[in-house]
Amino acid sequence: MTTETLMRDGAKEFARKTFDDIREFSRDHVIGVSRQGYGPKENMVHDYVRRWADSLGLEVKVDRCGNMFVTLAGEDRTLPCYMTGSHGDSVPQGGHYDGLAGVVAGMTAIQWMHDIGFKPKRDVTLVVFRMEESSWFGKAYVGSLAMTGQLTREDLALKHRSKDQTLAEAVREAGFDPEDMVRTEPSIDLKRIAAFTELHIEQGPTLDSDEKHRVGIVTGIRGNFRHKRCVCTGVTAHSGAVDRQYRHDAVMAMASMLHRMEEHWAEWLVRGEDLVFTVGVFNTAPSAAIAIIPGEVSFSVDIRSLSEDTLKRFHRLLESECSVAADDRGVKFDFDRLLVCEPAKLDKNLVTHLMTSAEKAGIPARYIPSGAGHDSAVLANLGVPASMIFVANQDGSHNPHEKMKLEDFMLGAEVLFTAIRDFD
Repeated sequence: MTTETLMRDGAKEFARKTFDDIREFSRDHVIGVSRQGYGPKENMVHDYVRRWADSLGLEVKVDRCGNMFVTLAGEDRTLPCYMTGSHGDSVPQGGHYDGLAGVVAGMTAIQWMHDIGFKPKRDVTLVVFRMEESSWFGKAYVGSLAMTGQLTREDLALKHRSKDQTLAEAVREAGFDPEDMVRTEPSIDLKRIAAFTELHIEQGPTLDSDEKHRVGIVTGIRGNFRHKRCVCTGVTAHSGAVDRQYRHDAVMAMASMLHRMEEHWAEWLVRGEDLVFTVGVFNTAPSAAIAIIPGEVSFSVDIRSLSEDTLKRFHRLLESECSVAADDRGVKFDFDRLLVCEPAKLDKNLVTHLMTSAEKAGIPARYIPSGAGHDSAVLANLGVPASMIFVANQDGSHNPHEKMKLEDFMLGAEVLFTAIRDFD
């Protein structure tokens, strides 16, 4: 290999093989891939990365929370490192590239530096975060929050989505001490990070709809307010024997409330507020039947915005509309604990540096906000200079149909390599 060979060509087969190898042991028995945070298949991702790092003689460290750090030593090891990476877990029966693309991008950049004999001025560190996805236990960013001393005992008590297991028990099963997860001092020295860049698939259609710009430079990350399980309780009754005026129908109350919330959402968008609102889980009681007026419905709530003020005000509006529906229909709404992830503003200098790096590499890129949350937000909100690169992806995300093209991935990885190479 020579430095005249572009990484997007010279390291393409390494990236392809890495994705293929990890897909093989990640497959769900039904569809897609399932890599539960602190579960066996996430452990296998970390084992795979360690074996690769060992083959290159790289420095490997694992913090008390299970996050892995792989370092290519720089010329001046007194300087803070350039860190890159993402998470190794996935949603249940999800796509292969959400999170993993950022891990493989970091591996590919470091592998390429090794292959061409490039010695960076400062350390380059790949981080593989534990459990970024909230789908398993209802809490996002578990690994990065624990790393930064922000995970709580309440978080450890959260229950698994489908089995009788707490997050603390899953952590212990993976070989780590839950008590270490809730220590308030960071597990690493955050001041030793000069820059952090996370590559990720775009989880929407913007880049894939753009024939010219297949790479995005992220400007900010939406925060979210979430409820894992809320309950609307009415009165279960016979569907034929109770007239409308006597009903306390939980489903109709929910439908009325959600219709009003969607109207509010549309109004807020018209006046220029950044906002998305989703009820992704909606279940009637196990006793529900075609001839029964539903007396209970449970639901989830996901509110996202780049503005924390918008999140707070829309959540208050949700509570208000639930109160109105409760009075109108004679039902009751109960909310579980509010889960909060703050919006993040990415480092302006790093954002500019990434765009400049794309231009140097001859890769058309565009600025784009992130609607989804990422570990980068945790670091950015603590003052670590953070940035993100998006690459185009087909058929959305958080489903088994992610179809990121390797050619698009290699363009993003080339931007990452160029940004690291030219940082100093």
